[in-house]
Amino acid sequence: PLQASGGGLVQAGGSLRLSCTAAGDIFRIKDMGWYRQAPGKERELVASMSGAGSTNYADSVRGRFTISRDNPKKTVYLQMNSPKPEDTALYFCNAEIQTWRSLTFLSYWGKGTQVTVSS
Repeated sequence: PLQASGGGLVQAGGSLRLSCTAAGDIFRIKDMGWYRQAPGKERELVASMSGAGSTNYADSVRGRFTISRDNPKKTVYLQMNSPKPEDTALYFCNAEIQTWRSLTFLSYWGKGTQVTVSS
């Protein structure tokens, strides 16, 4: 139930914002975050934010990317400032969601959105 958008082509040093909205039979959401996977590499955490607002960033993006969320809109954002060519990857959003029919939180993934940074 996650829909991501905002990917595309951006020049190094520019900016880009990714959005991901959760929809459907949702009771509560805990952590929301962004991961990425470059060709030939494993998926890695980019940034995450708890429901209480605490954040966690990969060292490679700290100071350049900012994660935020709008809880009433069930949306998480990733503001990418000063991207570098090495940030080129397929970006996935992730959320821990408890539905009205579930007693536990489950991890959901959105379809990836491609980010390409040109030098």
